[in-house]
Amino acid sequence: MAEVYVRRVYETAAAEGADPAGSNDGLRVLVDRLWPRGLARDNARIDHWLRGVAPSDDLRRWFGHDPERWQEFQARYHAELRASAHPDLALLRRLAAEQGRVTLLFAARDETRNNAVALKAFLDTLRGAV
Repeated sequence: MAEVYVRRVYETAAAEGADPAGSNDGLRVLVDRLWPRGLARDNARIDHWLRGVAPSDDLRRWFGHDPERWQEFQARYHAELRASAHPDLALLRRLAAEQGRVTLLFAARDETRNNAVALKAFLDTLRGAV
């Protein structure tokens, strides 16, 4: 399986010395259910948008990026992923196995508690179980 990284979709070369979006990201996969607000599709530099691996709308709304709910959110999200037969999850796993580097993109402001971080943890668990 490839190295899996997580990056905010809005991140570009805004910070001095930062690499432009995509220069070292490998395959860039947006894993949010909704398209990021204010991001032009033509400038997004996204290779795949896999909405099917995002948390359900009900779970996303319940979490509401409340840090107090982070641990429970991860548990519920991982349960959703385990129960999912969505083709996007299978595609993500296949892409991760074929690529040298995959970057999961997200739009949330919180860079440590979001669905992409939780999804990476889930993928890491699968990798450890193989």
